[in-house]
Amino acid sequence: MFELISVAKRFAGGGGVQPLSLTVPPGETLTLIGPSGCGKSTLLRLMVGLVTPDQGRVRFGGEDVTGASALALRRRLGFVVQGGGLFPHLTAAGNAALMARYTRWEEPRIRARLDELAQLVRLPAELLSRFPAQLSGGQGQRVSLMRALMLDPDVLLLDEPLGALDPITRYELQDDLHAIFARLRKTVVLVTHDLSEAAFFGDQLALMREGRIVQLGTLDELSHAPAEPFVTRFLQAQRSPLSRDEAG
Repeated sequence: MFELISVAKRFAGGGGVQPLSLTVPPGETLTLIGPSGCGKSTLLRLMVGLVTPDQGRVRFGGEDVTGASALALRRRLGFVVQGGGLFPHLTAAGNAALMARYTRWEEPRIRARLDELAQLVRLPAELLSRFPAQLSGGQGQRVSLMRALMLDPDVLLLDEPLGALDPITRYELQDDLHAIFARLRKTVVLVTHDLSEAAFFGDQLALMREGRIVQLGTLDELSHAPAEPFVTRFLQAQRSPLSRDEAG
């Protein structure tokens, strides 16, 4: 679904990504993990076309992501930013339906899709008329997910979507997101700094450090066959990512 070929992006103040290559197969969930400033969010923005690489190529569905093609390709992507990114002057329904109205969907189709997505993300219908300031953090993230799914995209890209939530709300939304991913069978790329969350969602984990992918694999592969000492240090610095059954 995605192919990054020797892609690099550097910023004047430092950071970015070093030349790297990465393939994301259709229907899989890839989690990008690593310390703050390692390039996770930059890599996600390169995929969605919000950042142009200094070198290399980003391909989505066999097409190059360029300045000319990014807008059209972006309609096939659902993007959830940190904090949700809801517009405060629009209701929950207005936020969720933003791209549908931009692409001139008929109102009956929009209402039907809103009802469908509200059920999918388990958002009570009466909350659709509220503004973001009247929603809890978890409710706001459910609205952000509705907006990302509105056009039925091929891919979901999520940039630390649960990072600002309290532990109970985060745990509940993790379960709901996992069920949604399994039901929709879309390609998903999710950025997180939490190892247990990365392991819970990801078919593959890409551990990053200083703009490069240190190791790509399952949690078991990272644990038992670390590519370098940093992998072991990173895993040991976090709590053991127990499975839900083990945690219970």
